Amino acid sequence: MEQSSLCQTSRLLPLCSRLVFCLFSICLLIGCVSSKKMAYFQAQPAEEDTLTLTPRYAPKIQPGDILSIQVNSLNAEATTYFNPYVAFASIDNRSQAVASPSSLPSTTGYLVDKDGNIELPLIGKIAVRDLTSVEARERIREQLKVYLKEPTVNVRNQNFKVSVLGEVARPSLLNIPNEQITLPEALGLAGDVTIYGRRDNVLVIREENGKKEFVHIDMTRRDLFRSPYYYLHPNDVVYVEPGKARVATADRMSQLVPSVLSALSFISIILRFY
Repeated sequence: MEQSSLCQTSRLLPLCSRLVFCLFSICLLIGCVSSKKMAYFQAQPAEEDTLTLTPRYAPKIQPGDILSIQVNSLNAEATTYFNPYVAFASIDNRSQAVASPSSLPSTTGYLVDKDGNIELPLIGKIAVRDLTSVEARERIREQLKVYLKEPTVNVRNQNFKVSVLGEVARPSLLNIPNEQITLPEALGLAGDVTIYGRRDNVLVIREENGKKEFVHIDMTRRDLFRSPYYYLHPNDVVYVEPGKARVATADRMSQLVPSVLSALSFISIILRFY
């Protein structure tokens, strides 16, 4: 009797292994992606190895932006007056201002109002709308010359953020401190496109002049470097669309998993009787 049970079991085990192998093979075949669709920056026929790049992008200050402004001069005491966002350290139970602009919290700064102005101590309102950070720096520095000796100014827009969503390893909201980032860099910071993402159809959503632009970028072509969307703008949204392999795998797995569980349960019941 025991020998008969062992024989039946030995016959069923290869059947089980073949079933599992077939199911895994189907899943692997469904998930296959062409290597041509995976490679970035592929050369097109008759395309040269040297491309003329799109001009570098310099963001313009807009209402609602928050500017970090740090002022220095030869007179440290007077300079402190123009750096209101300073840290306070308690020394001998007394609060003392630490005139170190580098210690400013990243969340502090000057809000650009709806008219495109910021307001600085003593100077008052300064129009900065549609200026780059460099242009705003020079405008502020000229105004400070009345009060400070040889002032230097550092202006940084803290609102330069880019969202990367979809089929990437780490969907993220990226804060760009140097106010410049390219589309490949943003995808790299998000962990790159997964094997299921469509590199030939990356969507960039951009707001310009009160309108939303929806532009599809082919990352597999080298002419990306000539695209006006190579450099990302503040508040751009990058969305990587899932490919057919991802959709097919998800659908097939939802169909196969119940079947596999049912088959394994049936086999376990048969083995129990033998």
